[in-house]
Amino acid sequence: MTSFVRENKHAIYGGIIATLFSGLGVFLLGNVSGYEAKQLLTSSLRGIDMLCNTIILASATILTLLLTLLSISSGTKSKIKQEHYSMVKNIAKLDTILFITGLILFQLFNIPITETDTVPTGWFETIYWAVLISTSILSGTMIVVILMLYNTVTNIIHIVGIGKDHQLILDDKSRDTDEENE
Repeated sequence: MTSFVRENKHAIYGGIIATLFSGLGVFLLGNVSGYEAKQLLTSSLRGIDMLCNTIILASATILTLLLTLLSISSGTKSKIKQEHYSMVKNIAKLDTILFITGLILFQLFNIPITETDTVPTGWFETIYWAVLISTSILSGTMIVVILMLYNTVTNIIHIVGIGKDHQLILDDKSRDTDEENE
């Protein structure tokens, strides 16, 4: 886990900043009563559904694009280090978690809770904050995945497109070491 954080610290910082930024906007709204929370939930559910749909679609697209990235990586003339494939694997893992979480939240947010009279009004404040916090985290995680993908694509562009020496290209010395590790 620490190597994941170390390797992707810039992407993680970007996601944390985005999460805090959107969370700050929520925090500035201040304390809301149960009735206000119900009204705010009712008015924002359409946007929250759209956010979840967008994240689900983007996550599925990213997973598909990762297959293309792997195809390009394996088809290059240069032998690429295992570290590259580890980066792609980490993106795929996080993106899959994001996809599943977005799908589950989409299902939860489509429960017509604001239409019922059986839920106590006081609960809406808790539901409201849970929805806002979860969507902030979801957005921040999407930004982490996109920044990780950007870093990986940039590396491939340097290796394949520009043809520049890169830290992810195996040279003769590291090729022998890499083969010994397998």
